[in-house]
Amino acid sequence: MGEFELIARYFTRPPAAGGMVARGVGDDCAVLDLGDRWLALTTDMLVEGRHFFAGAEPEALGHKALAVNLSDLAAAGAAPRCFFLALALPQADEVWLAAFSRGMLALADAHGCTLAGGDTTRSSAGGPLTICITAVGETPPGAALSRAGALVGDDLWVSGEVGDAALALERLRSAVAPAQAGAQCLCSTTLGPGLRRGDGALDAIRQRLDRPEPRVALGLRLRGLASSCIDVSDGLLGDLGHIRERSGVGAELLWSAVPRSPTLRAQPPEVEQRCALAGGDDYEVLFTAAPAQRDAVQTAGAAAGVAVKRIGRITAEPGCRVLDADGRMIDTAGLASFDHFAP
Repeated sequence: MGEFELIARYFTRPPAAGGMVARGVGDDCAVLDLGDRWLALTTDMLVEGRHFFAGAEPEALGHKALAVNLSDLAAAGAAPRCFFLALALPQADEVWLAAFSRGMLALADAHGCTLAGGDTTRSSAGGPLTICITAVGETPPGAALSRAGALVGDDLWVSGEVGDAALALERLRSAVAPAQAGAQCLCSTTLGPGLRRGDGALDAIRQRLDRPEPRVALGLRLRGLASSCIDVSDGLLGDLGHIRERSGVGAELLWSAVPRSPTLRAQPPEVEQRCALAGGDDYEVLFTAAPAQRDAVQTAGAAAGVAVKRIGRITAEPGCRVLDADGRMIDTAGLASFDHFAP
């Protein structure tokens, strides 16, 4: 049983009629209807050895712990307001805590998101460091974006570039004992040029893995433009699958249009494809919009300071077809996105 089947089988329930929960399990954020405004809420947990390596640089870890939650708010088109932090610590290391909080609070200040409370405890002997953040954002009534809503004929868009974080993870995995690597890794494979120690390309892709930039400004500008939206956390194909499932549609994706960095393009084809289509930790925004909105979407991206690229379209035919430059289907059967409980 995979992660999403587990959630669907045991924890998915429709919101109570007449209650304040306008949107519950199954989206990037839950949405509370407060009448004059909607609140978007999300929670994400990072566990040592599963989401990050033991000994990870604490300032970058603090940044990422909050960034992954702000990315969910971005996918809902919600303006960040506050967050709550829960920590299970093996020990109270003051040097580590100072660096961790510095990275986390710098990102919070950049987005006007206040630390409003939380909880701390000591993990059991040998237990992993665990970080859990709940973030709260705000939208006008009815304006929150959702994974549902994609319509046949809509364009499919993605922000930034995808695949570099997965490539960095693979590079790190090759240098770390398997016990530390965790499950969120690609299969072992040979990497191409541009990934030598100290190389600028390696530094750049490490930044994408360690310090992702949540696309909050873009999410706000997509309100009223995007018909559906999700952040790319578990892999492009997997997260597109959530839009397809929630919207009851299919998709056609053009491999040649998927934005990749020169470093990723320099890798062997199987590595490039696996990182871009199935690699996680990109925290870009994947969304759909009507063809009539193309100019408005480009304007929104420019105003937010992030490139947006049209990479396909929504279809009536179920499933997802990935096409090469000649229109031939690419076999993606082996490109499974990350799943904590996958067999």
